[in-house]
Amino acid sequence: MAVEERDKYTGYLTTGHEWNGIKELNTPVPRAVYFFLLIAFLYSVGYWVLMPAWPIGVSYTKGLLGFDQRNVVQDSLKQAALGRSAWTKQIETKSYQDIQADAALMKTVRTTGRTLFGDNCAVCHGLNAKGGSGFPNLTTASWLWGGDPEAIAETIRVGINSPHPDSRTSQMPAFGHDGIIKPAEVDKVVAFVRSLSDPASAKTVKPGDIDAGKDVFAANCAACHGEDAKGKSDMGAPNLTDTFWIYGGDTQTVTNTVWNGRQGHMPSWDGRLTPLDRKILALYLVDQRTPNP
Repeated sequence: MAVEERDKYTGYLTTGHEWNGIKELNTPVPRAVYFFLLIAFLYSVGYWVLMPAWPIGVSYTKGLLGFDQRNVVQDSLKQAALGRSAWTKQIETKSYQDIQADAALMKTVRTTGRTLFGDNCAVCHGLNAKGGSGFPNLTTASWLWGGDPEAIAETIRVGINSPHPDSRTSQMPAFGHDGIIKPAEVDKVVAFVRSLSDPASAKTVKPGDIDAGKDVFAANCAACHGEDAKGKSDMGAPNLTDTFWIYGGDTQTVTNTVWNGRQGHMPSWDGRLTPLDRKILALYLVDQRTPNP
């Protein structure tokens, strides 16, 4: 039988293992470890007895306290709904003008509207609502179907060229492609239209093209865009005198628009957003507006 060896410095027995002259001591586990293990065990037993813990087939042990996290969540949702109802009722019943005059309500509109917009509209119009090629900038006063809150809410509800039975519907003809006007007339009306929002562009075209383009515009475009080219919201025809262009205002893009026509599309949010959500979004967008230049 091997004789146990005791370390002369610490007094502990060795395990018999040695590495490079270093002997492993058979050091006892500190009593504090046993103490905390016991505390953890007693805590676990207490938790198992008091709280839901163990699965038993299709159910589980309920615990003496009968605590249920689902009830806590449901109570929290009820409290949140009660808190939300305090301001949702006001927004539902007040007019757009009264809400806009209420600083506290508009603070809520900005917070809630930002979330609604980010979840539903930002994929097309961008998080900043400034749009992009083919998608309108919603922070301006240049709106195809009207920019007051009521008109915006209705556009959100029915969409544009959507399957909704009340959808707003508009179509710009393909004037060049369908031979409605001649290729030379396309160039002239493009020159005229661009000069409305960018007078400096008139210097880059042939003398007389602007006046000729004005005649082409009066004969073919004024019916929708108006004689002053400021658009008609009842037809979804844009204002051509400002600097806001959905598809771009450079010569090539405007030429493509006149030649091939345009038909924008916006889905209907009726049935996907509640009337309250649509009202908040309309107020939020009006609040984001910057003046026309």
